[in-house]
Amino acid sequence: MTNVKWKTLFISLLALNILVILFVTILVNLPTKDKELIPKVSHEEDIQFQVHTNREDLTRLINQYLDKEGLTGSIHYEVYLTDEVELYGTMPFFNREVEMKLTFEPIAQKNGDLILKQKSIAVGKMNLPVSYVMNLINERYNMPDWVSISPNDESIYVSLQDMELKSDIRVKAKEFDLENDDISFLLTIPSSLQ
Repeated sequence: MTNVKWKTLFISLLALNILVILFVTILVNLPTKDKELIPKVSHEEDIQFQVHTNREDLTRLINQYLDKEGLTGSIHYEVYLTDEVELYGTMPFFNREVEMKLTFEPIAQKNGDLILKQKSIAVGKMNLPVSYVMNLINERYNMPDWVSISPNDESIYVSLQDMELKSDIRVKAKEFDLENDDISFLLTIPSSLQ
């Protein structure tokens, strides 16, 4: 009788071990309930980043770009962003270099470009017509192709979309509020780089 109990208990314990191992194996191999499918990323669409900056950093970037690209030419000029866009430089006048300061109000366009509307102009102590000074700037200063000066409209059109950057990255102005130091751009990276 003890022999039969022993065999029964052994077989029961063996069966219990097999069931526990089988149960654990099934649990390990079952997928989790909360498993989320990872969406496939499309490599056909362009990637966009919104970049926020401030006046000080953008001023440094603009002037570094002008120097690096050699856009100031033989006549030196610099751009400063305060509550408005300020352009400082010199211009030849009767064999003399005369200091000038132009201020503009930036207006971001829906297409991402900027219009700089002339606010004030100071050329030494002279009182010259704005269109005359802007025409001189247009003729004497080395401006990039994506910047066009309209002396009669007293404005400068900055076509950011036509600005040539490495890897064909495109730039659009989203917000250009200098008074509140709220400046943001949308950078678009073509899908061909992915």
